[in-house]
Amino acid sequence: MKKLWAGLILLGLLFSFVNGSPKTVTNVLMFDLQKSVQLIISLLPIMAFWTGMMRIVERSGILNKISQLLKPVIKFLFKDVQNNTKAVNAIVMTIVANMLGIGNSATAFGIKAMQEMQKSNRNKRLPNNSMCMFIIINVSSIQLIPLTIIKLRADSGAASPGDILMPTLIATTFSTIIAILLAKYYEGKEI
Repeated sequence: MKKLWAGLILLGLLFSFVNGSPKTVTNVLMFDLQKSVQLIISLLPIMAFWTGMMRIVERSGILNKISQLLKPVIKFLFKDVQNNTKAVNAIVMTIVANMLGIGNSATAFGIKAMQEMQKSNRNKRLPNNSMCMFIIINVSSIQLIPLTIIKLRADSGAASPGDILMPTLIATTFSTIIAILLAKYYEGKEI
C-alpha cells in the first residue's frame, strides 16, 4: 500500500511538471493540506467523545448485555464466531459505532474483531465467511445518525444539516439488506 501511494504521488508530481504547472503542486501542498488539517481538527471532538462512550459501554458490562440481546442475529450472520465472546463483542462495537456514523472510531474495534475472527479461522490465508460478512456489513453500514456528515454539512453552512437523516437511513438500510442477502446466497458457493 505504501508503494501504491508513493507511486501515485510521484506520478502526480511528474504529470504536473510535464504539463508545466508545478505551481499547482505548491498550491495544493500549501492551501489544501491546511484545509485538510482544519477538517481533521474539527472532527476530533466528535470522534473523541464517541470513542470514549464506546469504551465506557465496553468496560461497564453493557456491551455484554447488548451482545446477548443480539445473539440470534449474530448467530445467523456470523456462524463461525458465535462462541468467541471477544470477537462477538468487537463485532457489536464496530457495528454500533458505524450505525452512529462514527466510522473512524469503529476502525480500532474492527481491527480487533478481525484479529479475533482470524484466531478461529481454519485457513489463515483466506478469510472465512464471518470475516467476509463483517466486511460487507461495515462497507454498507446502516447509518442511524450520520454524525460526521451532519458535522461537515453544519461546517459548510447548510441551513438544516440534519435533513439527511431519513434519506441516509433508507439508503443504507436498503444497501445493507441487499449486501447481507447476497453474502448469504454466495456463502456456500465456490466462486
